[in-house]
Amino acid sequence: MKKLDYVVIIPARYGSTRLEGKPLLELCGIPVIVRTYLQCVKACDADKIFVACDDERIKTVCDSYGIQVLMTSSNCLTGTDRVAECAEVLNADVYINVQGDEPVFEPEDLHRIIDAAKTFPLDVLNGICEIDDEQLFRSGTIPKAVIRNDGRLLYMSRAAIPTTKNHKFIKSWRQVCVYAFPKKSLEAFRKQKTKTPLEKIEDIEILRFLEIGWDVRMIPLSKQSVGVDTPEDIAKVERVILQRGL
Repeated sequence: MKKLDYVVIIPARYGSTRLEGKPLLELCGIPVIVRTYLQCVKACDADKIFVACDDERIKTVCDSYGIQVLMTSSNCLTGTDRVAECAEVLNADVYINVQGDEPVFEPEDLHRIIDAAKTFPLDVLNGICEIDDEQLFRSGTIPKAVIRNDGRLLYMSRAAIPTTKNHKFIKSWRQVCVYAFPKKSLEAFRKQKTKTPLEKIEDIEILRFLEIGWDVRMIPLSKQSVGVDTPEDIAKVERVILQRGL
């Protein structure tokens, strides 16, 4: 197989614990997973984009839209484990993971991650943006990041961090769910057959890299991304789709 400089993999799991069948939920008439793909294809060639799933229902929908699909095992612990499995059959320098529940993902952010991966090809990368809404800061579904002065990740939590002794919101940053991985990092990630302790507590897979000794470089991205995590998010994202004409 010809080696690619990068591939974009969109992991999708039908059995979401918070929102069953999430990839196939329709937003203004188009499934979540298809909308995520359509945003990605605005930033790079379709032949570099793959949906990774373990459910024939997702594959059938993707096939109907002409989207490349890689079937993965049903025992992947996380989306990154699914990407790591794909890395065993796809030959690339860098593997970019765009979460399948990001239907209004900003294409320019994908450009930024691709450029950053070219600059830092041996680093694990993750997106970040500043939080300007205290409701997001308090939300238990939004991973918040604490970073070093050099832009590397210190810790990430669903808790409201960083905060004062009185739990006041001063300034914070949230994760944007796009990642870039060199192949060796994915191999190390997948060797872990169970979630690492902090990863399991927080339910944040990027923490596994920190726990097994990899640095994570955080890349500033836009605030345009709105993930679909709960039933309440559906109406919110549909409003964004209509506002932006997507």
